[in-house]
Amino acid sequence: MFIKTKISAGICGSVDQHEKVRDLLKIIDDQFITLDKALGSTLIMKFSSLRLISVKGVREYIMQMRDISALLQKLEVDMSESFLVHFILNTIPLEYEPFKISYNTHKDKWSIDELMIMCVQKKERLVIKMGESALLTTACGKNKATKSQAN
Repeated sequence: MFIKTKISAGICGSVDQHEKVRDLLKIIDDQFITLDKALGSTLIMKFSSLRLISVKGVREYIMQMRDISALLQKLEVDMSESFLVHFILNTIPLEYEPFKISYNTHKDKWSIDELMIMCVQKKERLVIKMGESALLTTACGKNKATKSQAN
């Protein structure tokens, strides 16, 4: 059959000879349905194991989680936006703890886009605060070193 010469050897080798093209395409299609299940499992494992460990990169982290969720929905693995927001909030660093408490005490629910906007704003404040703390720590450390050298 001419069509089998144009199909990848990895696929062609696992497919029996068929007289009708429709039957051949159905068999090939059935093989890829099982691959969708495997992809779904892989995406679920990746989704559930991702954690943001730094204050920085929160936008990219949320976008990555949103993208995985969208891929899962294409594979008919449904996930509500509310679940996604809660899951992300539970996987960001402890520095965001007051932010999480604030979200949980308000009646309004955020969309994933609203969560991203709020988290990025919080990240900017945390980076500024952490920068000041780092400068203060460095300055204090130098003063102590200077005092100990003077004695």
